[in-house]
Amino acid sequence: MFVVYLYVSCFHFMNETVIPYELPEVEDHSFFFIEQRIEIDLEAKLHQHDAWELYCVVHGHGNRIAGDTMQPFMENDVVLIPPSMLHRWIYAPESADADGCIGYLMVAFSHYWVQRCIDVFPELRNRLSETVFPTDALKFGTKSSAIIRRALSEMSGKDELGRLCEMLRLLPFIFTTSDHTFAGKPIRIDRDIRRMQQVSEYVMAYYARKITLNDVATEVGMNRSAFCIWFKRYKGMSFSQFLTQYRLHTACELLKHSQKSVSEIGYIVGFNDIPHFIRVFTKAMGVSPGRYKKSYMVNCDR
Repeated sequence: MFVVYLYVSCFHFMNETVIPYELPEVEDHSFFFIEQRIEIDLEAKLHQHDAWELYCVVHGHGNRIAGDTMQPFMENDVVLIPPSMLHRWIYAPESADADGCIGYLMVAFSHYWVQRCIDVFPELRNRLSETVFPTDALKFGTKSSAIIRRALSEMSGKDELGRLCEMLRLLPFIFTTSDHTFAGKPIRIDRDIRRMQQVSEYVMAYYARKITLNDVATEVGMNRSAFCIWFKRYKGMSFSQFLTQYRLHTACELLKHSQKSVSEIGYIVGFNDIPHFIRVFTKAMGVSPGRYKKSYMVNCDR
């Protein structure tokens, strides 16, 4: 089995904002169930939520990120993801159906609900009272996957009470079966990574205006001198260089995709001196912003 461990931690995904996803609240329901068929581009990006997620792939294949691990997935795979774990299902475009869609069955439920069921139903308490709930993501084996997949498929054709009955049957099974393999550990974010996330979020929010070292140092709870030393050690460049890189990257995207002039874009990304913007851009990119924009327009017209 091909596995990639993402030891670079979740800062590896800073170019892709981690979404603290809130599952839809369904009135008079104790858990969330969905049979989904959607276009690949509409599938959730890297996200997390405070619920267990039991996910069955119906149509499509690709790579799954769960915590610190990336693994391939195929149709009929069934995975259990613990609450608050970063995860994403990245479907391969060629695996979509004729309409460009993928499909899955998913049920999400809070751990509080599991505990309440154990408290209320002696039958569940007898099965789960001694259970050590997993903190890792689990991929179920062939036999267990078939059982879970069948239960989820039956849930899609039942009313609310029927789905509840299926869930009460599933709970002891998914938490006690030994037919599973490791699929990802939670990412533990250290202080430096959290601090860098704060810096990045601050830059993304305020890059269009003047940002001083005092501003950003205060944001992460450091004095200016300590911040400069820490940032240089952590990123291998000064904060000024980091900020300029971000502004230039943003400028490149605007030059490619907007109809705004070079001067307008320079101001938008935080350069108040346009000749300075042109010099910095040209030095970094090897071409002036005007030529960069024209080159992209020519390529698009071909």
